[in-house]
Amino acid sequence: MSTTCDTRSNVSPPIPVSVPCLGGNEWKYVRECLDTGWVSSAGSFVERFEKEVAVAAGSKFAVATVNGTSALHTALLVCGVEPADEVLVSGLTFIASANAIRYTGAVPVFVDAEPNYWQMDVELLGDFLRRVCRSVNGTLKNPVSGRRVRAIMPVHLLGHPVDLEPLMQLAREFDLKVVHDAAQSLGTRYNAKSLGEFADVACFSFNGNKTITTGGGGAIATNDRRLAERARYLTTQAKDAPDEYVHRSTGFNYRMPNVLAAIGCAQLEQLDQLVERKRCIAAHYRRLLSCLTGCRFAGESSSARATYWLSTVRMDPVQFGASCRQVRATLSEHGISSRTLWEPLHRSEVFRGCQSLNGVVAERLFDECLSLPSTATLEDNELDRICHIVSRCHGVSKAA
Repeated sequence: MSTTCDTRSNVSPPIPVSVPCLGGNEWKYVRECLDTGWVSSAGSFVERFEKEVAVAAGSKFAVATVNGTSALHTALLVCGVEPADEVLVSGLTFIASANAIRYTGAVPVFVDAEPNYWQMDVELLGDFLRRVCRSVNGTLKNPVSGRRVRAIMPVHLLGHPVDLEPLMQLAREFDLKVVHDAAQSLGTRYNAKSLGEFADVACFSFNGNKTITTGGGGAIATNDRRLAERARYLTTQAKDAPDEYVHRSTGFNYRMPNVLAAIGCAQLEQLDQLVERKRCIAAHYRRLLSCLTGCRFAGESSSARATYWLSTVRMDPVQFGASCRQVRATLSEHGISSRTLWEPLHRSEVFRGCQSLNGVVAERLFDECLSLPSTATLEDNELDRICHIVSRCHGVSKAA
């Protein structure tokens, strides 16, 4: 059986999976930082960036952080997550989501994905909370572990939202905090609203491969002034006096530098155009590839407006005739990068022993999904080239 597809052609320029689109005022704003000397963790661009992120997130307040993981860690702390608590989190996600839970001393419980949109299975979550968990003296307990269930961390994968109305209903019913991991989903809408309108806290990432970037960075968005003030306090080493080095809590050096916030301000000016182009890229892939047997894409729910951070295709290896990893190898031979989804966290050696609510769907998605190049500046002819190579892989294993 062939492990790659024979589609050799003339050498073309390489195509990465996702890189920054720096076509706005980035140079101008960074130069202002350099000219004025305001390059560190204070400055006008940090304040401006926080205000503009809050608007984009649909929140009243935002606190910029050094990366998305630090935002998640801080958000969990300000929401009252303590050592030995449990946090229900998507089982199919980048490991940073679960790592942030571990940083607090809490324990993750992994919730499987649903098969249509590949998001946290809210029905499965509700079944666990209603049928398995028990209220003990007003505290929700997981009888399997004996621990307090404190929060839910839905991860909005690939720019599509989790089904939020039933999830928020569960949170209210069981008095659970909700920390959105929206690292991949700035600009995503649910029922025409931004994600920050549906949570105690929403966290974003601005890594170099995200829809907008600050190079490295994150943000905590909330409508609760008290939570925002506490987050700002913890992320600046918990400094208690403006002109004295007095500290009454353990804080963190998590603040975003002004020079990175300057890049972020320029990027936010382009957010709507970048999202629209990513939606067009996803539609292009769907139009050219969904006709292939065994090749399909996640749907977009009627309540959602997805940003398609990464356009991802699911390939049934039997029906398609080649596995997603065979296709990835072939694309790589042609200088085209692609990536598989994350190993389901219940299978990770790091989280061995943690409870998982099912996990079968996440495992199938890990085995069958491939994220294709999704940079917003990709031209249609480059998308055609990618689709041509994927199409040539169709049925190769069967033919062999």
